[in-house]
Order: sequence, then structure tokens, then C-alpha cells
Amino acid sequence: MATIVVKQTGSPIRRPANQRATLKGLGLGKLNRTRELEDTPAVRGMVSKISHMVKIIEEKA
Repeated sequence: MATIVVKQTGSPIRRPANQRATLKGLGLGKLNRTRELEDTPAVRGMVSKISHMVKIIEEKA
């Protein structure tokens, strides 16, 4: 199973509610928090929607 490690780099303050909800859906919410998530099209889509607030640190095969 392939995974990606995502780190939150931006604050959800003064962002639309749907972007805050996307962060929560990824398991993030505080700055510099990281999560290892499955590399699925759904997760990739969520990351791309909030690409200004998160960064993909590494991709594991």
C-alpha cells in the first residue's frame, strides 16, 4: 500500500469553512502537524484543494 506524508504549513484562520473541513478530514488542524495517509485519488484531491496550506513531505511505495 502506497502512502504519503502530509505536513500542515498554513493556518486555517480566515479560510472558508470547506477548506477548514478538508484539513480536519485529513486529520490536521494545527501548524506543523504531520500525518501519514493512504495514497488514494480521494486523498490526493483533498490535498490539491488545500495545497496552499499543506505540503507533501514524502511518498512511500
